[in-house]
Amino acid sequence: MRQYLTVKNFPWPWSRRDDGQNESSPLIPKLGAAKAEDEELGHVDRKFQTTGTRPHYSYSLIDYFLKYFLFLCNLIFTVLGLVVLGLGIWGLVSKESFAQEKIGRIGTDPMLILLTLGFLLTLLCLTGCVGALRENCCLLKLFSAIVLVLITIQVLFAIVAYSMQDQIEGYLRSGMLAAIAGYQDDLDLRFITDEIQLGLQCCGADTYRDWELNVYYNCSAPGVLACGVPATCCVDPLENGMVWNSQCGVGAQLLDEFTAQSVIFLGGCLGGISRWIKQHESLIGTVAVIMVGVQILAVFVTTRLMESIRWHKPHA
Repeated sequence: MRQYLTVKNFPWPWSRRDDGQNESSPLIPKLGAAKAEDEELGHVDRKFQTTGTRPHYSYSLIDYFLKYFLFLCNLIFTVLGLVVLGLGIWGLVSKESFAQEKIGRIGTDPMLILLTLGFLLTLLCLTGCVGALRENCCLLKLFSAIVLVLITIQVLFAIVAYSMQDQIEGYLRSGMLAAIAGYQDDLDLRFITDEIQLGLQCCGADTYRDWELNVYYNCSAPGVLACGVPATCCVDPLENGMVWNSQCGVGAQLLDEFTAQSVIFLGGCLGGISRWIKQHESLIGTVAVIMVGVQILAVFVTTRLMESIRWHKPHA
């Protein structure tokens, strides 16, 4: 009798046993190995996602230029901010503004404005400086956001100033009269008033007779300053062109305008300020445009640098 091999007894490759386990054919997918391979690939994929590893791309020359250009510009303005901050602190200390009897008036001290501006400028530029050097997108975002806010404020201020010229002139007149009234009592007001009168060759707010508001220069006041004006109102405050003559304005308010014009400046400083602005309005406009343009350029450079950093360092 012929013996036929049954399917059951035929030595199929996958029917062989090795240590009690079936050995699968190379043509048949290995389910366990495939699963392990999938898990390994999934682990690699997750590792790629978490580490953000990308093919290496080197920085271009433009990227390096933008980085160090932004760094150097912010470094320069950081030093400038520190100088302004130092001047503010020096002014407050030299005038003993922190003394107990003066601490109550420190809020109106002009040196406090210098201190505040210096501190804010230093902080802002230091943020951009460190952000560019360390390629930190968070600091660069903060820097660009603050600069955008500053640009908006400056544009709004220019619009408001142009549309409220009459009101601003009224505020300037009030401030000038207040400075005249406190001329002898506040060294800062005295310094500012003297610089304005010397620079613009003017006297008082609207006229030299505004000095009647000062208790020391009022005609009813005792002393040699009565009915006089400060030496910075004088046409020639230097005696013989060499020595400062602080008494050149004594009794000037008693003189008629024809006689007084050879001794002191008759015109007020508000008119002098208006004339100065009209004479230099093109220069003022150019400086304003350059300032805003530099800030817009800073925002553009910062944005371009952040895009470059995100491309090379996705999780920076």
